[in-house]
Amino acid sequence: MRKASRPNYYTAIVLLNIPPGALVLLIGAAGSGKSTFARKHFKSTEIVSSDGLRAAVSDDEAEQSASADAFEVLRLITGRRLARGRLTVIDATSVQREARRSLLALAARYGRPAIAIVLRLALETCLARLRSRSGRRVPAEVAEKQTADLAASLPGLAAEGFEQVYLLENAGDIDSSQVRIADSSS
Repeated sequence: MRKASRPNYYTAIVLLNIPPGALVLLIGAAGSGKSTFARKHFKSTEIVSSDGLRAAVSDDEAEQSASADAFEVLRLITGRRLARGRLTVIDATSVQREARRSLLALAARYGRPAIAIVLRLALETCLARLRSRSGRRVPAEVAEKQTADLAASLPGLAAEGFEQVYLLENAGDIDSSQVRIADSSS
């Protein structure tokens, strides 16, 4: 008697199609994996990071008093890239509608599609990831507020002016995601 063979197991691949020259907002609480996702899928020149710009203006990416200056530079760089038709990926929490408004206005100003990639992990997962970080620490109450802000703004996200909204709600989908930049000649 032959044993029944085991079924084949497949890992789902999440394919994200991004138009060339688009504005991509990575949206999620601290610890959701935005920076890791950005580095995995996009060129370093395409990524505009709020943490990196905080460091650029204050020598400390965690210096929250430098946020206004960092976001002023972020919007300047974003506008210049979109004006040139360059794919621009914003690595910032962007969990509140107000935080997204000026960036969406830039995309509209330059006639570029805006894409949202939402990394919505459970608060417990984000907190565990934050605890495992070496270096910069994000207080638990900050991640809690960001998670709540994201949950509150998520229902209206598509109506804000995004051409596409991708919602990734577990580590498996985030890890298996593949980003494809559409060919501009098609």
